[in-house]
Amino acid sequence: MTKISTVEARDNFSDVINRAAYGKERVVLTRRGKELVAVVPIEDVDLLQGLEDKLDLDEAKAALKEAGEKGTTSWAKLKAQLGI
Repeated sequence: MTKISTVEARDNFSDVINRAAYGKERVVLTRRGKELVAVVPIEDVDLLQGLEDKLDLDEAKAALKEAGEKGTTSWAKLKAQLGI
């Protein structure tokens, strides 16, 4: 993974974008020597989103399973509990 300063990235913005988009390179931008953000290929973002969606789905399934084991609450009862 390439690291460059934000100043260098600003001066070579189109090159940084092209490296990520066409070269499939991950470019980490730094400020005062500290990693700040990354410019990554869109495929990396799509993969990350897919992983997050799978984790969300797994958590939702686990919550539904747990709720099923404890029983369910009717909409009317829930509204009464919440004072709605």
